[in-house]
Amino acid sequence: MRIRVRAPATTANLGPGFDCAAAALDLWNELEVRVAASQSPDPEHLAVHAFARLASTEGLSFTFTDRIPRERGLGSSAATVALGLVAGAIAAGREPVPEELLALGVDLEGHPDNLAAALTGGVCLTWEGRIVRVADDLPARAIALIPPERVGTKAARAALPEHVPHADAAYTAARATLLGAALAGGSAELFAAAADDRIHEPYRAAGAPLLAVVRARLPEGAVAATISGSGPTVIVWARPEAVDTCAAVLRERLAPTAVLPLRVASAGAGAF
Repeated sequence: MRIRVRAPATTANLGPGFDCAAAALDLWNELEVRVAASQSPDPEHLAVHAFARLASTEGLSFTFTDRIPRERGLGSSAATVALGLVAGAIAAGREPVPEELLALGVDLEGHPDNLAAALTGGVCLTWEGRIVRVADDLPARAIALIPPERVGTKAARAALPEHVPHADAAYTAARATLLGAALAGGSAELFAAAADDRIHEPYRAAGAPLLAVVRARLPEGAVAATISGSGPTVIVWARPEAVDTCAAVLRERLAPTAVLPLRVASAGAGAF
């Protein structure tokens, strides 16, 4: 037996879509599973653990190719879980149905939005175990600003308050409505208007200092900036025709931060 699968990076929240909106990005982790009687896979590895929920790991080797930076807010753990789930489904002879796999793996990942996007590709929303892919692309291209520092998801989540002011909740609900309209209509203008939040970004800003820096001075052709997941990566959203120019400006301003233009991944986790 030989199974090869890959899973994409993801950027979650997209500003006001806290814990429900995410997009898959064209940066991939890979897994190869082979018969190897002498191997003993680590049962605590997220992908191995996910695989074991669908098929036996006995007598198998797991080889990983990791390209998604860890603890940077780009969904590396979601991709890892997605790899194990999809490979496990294939090994079990099951169709890898995204909603079924989400239910099997969400407790391992902890963030349904990232895992849903990794499984489906494109731009998706998730709620109560359901997934809907609402768009194949975004009205603006992503430029990931990836600092060398790491932020653990648990620490970033712990920074969030238990309660937020009613005014902040209403503000974010309005922007979330605009985000839905922007995704459905492919409007860069509505997307730019939507890309603000008062539910999670203000509380995570200290761990993602690039957000304030780029919002204070967006490059020409950029329409917005958001924290990617729990940070510290920040996504600058640029008009498609301005991506290269914006990326060049950001590299000059923000060295040694990695500046990585990324397209939306049209496919989710699967065999290749």
